[in-house]
Amino acid sequence: MRRRWRAAGRVCRYVLSTPSGAFATAVLALWILTAVVSLLWTPVPVNESDGYHVWMPPSSRHWLGTDGSGFDVFSWLMAGSAVDLLIVVLVVLVAAIEGGVLSLAMIMSSARVGDMVVVAVDAMISIPVILLALLLSVPWGGSIAVVVVACGVGYGLNFARVIRPVAGSVARSLYVEAGTVAGGSRWRAWRSHILPHCLPTALVQLSLAAGTSILAESGLTYLGVGVPAGTPSWGRSLAMSAQMMSVRPLTVLWPGVVVTLVVAACGMFVDALRDAIDPMVNEGLRVDDGGDARDRPVLRSGPVRRDRSVRLDGRSGRPSGRCDGEGTEEPSSPALDSALSPASGEDG
Repeated sequence: MRRRWRAAGRVCRYVLSTPSGAFATAVLALWILTAVVSLLWTPVPVNESDGYHVWMPPSSRHWLGTDGSGFDVFSWLMAGSAVDLLIVVLVVLVAAIEGGVLSLAMIMSSARVGDMVVVAVDAMISIPVILLALLLSVPWGGSIAVVVVACGVGYGLNFARVIRPVAGSVARSLYVEAGTVAGGSRWRAWRSHILPHCLPTALVQLSLAAGTSILAESGLTYLGVGVPAGTPSWGRSLAMSAQMMSVRPLTVLWPGVVVTLVVAACGMFVDALRDAIDPMVNEGLRVDDGGDARDRPVLRSGPVRRDRSVRLDGRSGRPSGRCDGEGTEEPSSPALDSALSPASGEDG
């Protein structure tokens, strides 16, 4: 357990040591903090509409102005951060579960079942997320559930399609086959070997799903099949402000800046995290139990040099002594002599 905590600490330090990772962490932390605070407090009540003060510029009461319905833009964005955070978490969970199950079915099942799953995934992956959301909105209407199901199913198929070749190459490796032959179960091989090797690729795909789900929510809400009217979200703010974009550009600017920053931060954070969990990049992970990376031997490329401090006997070829820097000889170790001496059977 201590080893895992030490490794997690080294990963966090590496992420925060990179400029992109520190910036992304700050943006995402501010987003989560804003979402939590919005559940308890907003400068103006979210559902409070002032019909006499629409399209107002920023002021002391309305920090970012008001929209066409008289809602406070800053309070609406704060409340929308919690809704978008909920959508992102649910989409990532659905995509991870669906992609993991499909990848498991394609790798661990028989060849015939795996081929059938691959063909089904290739056929369903051609359906766009927007078309799937439009189909789901016909019986159920626009809602958060439609956004989560459409994005989660669509991104889960992409997740499985990308993870399959990575997991397949690890499953066919010699050490996994040796563990299976030695009596280990296939589930243990998946948990101990295949899943850790797929983690960097999975993090990249889930980060894309997290960032793209925010864009998908904005687009689906603009089309009327996403977050319903009256529910604060960043997509709803864009949809309400797009009508007067040429006259009141600031009302579109604020939600656009927020969406752009969060989507970019998701990509930069997982890029830094992917490098942080890779031992080839993060030298802090190349540590043994209780050791330090500086105590480990460093392998350097170059010609192999013979140790000139050891003298060999010309007749037997065994080490006869050891020379120090001043040319004096030291007797060789008896244990080394006995280890290099010929066997008794050969002497006879």
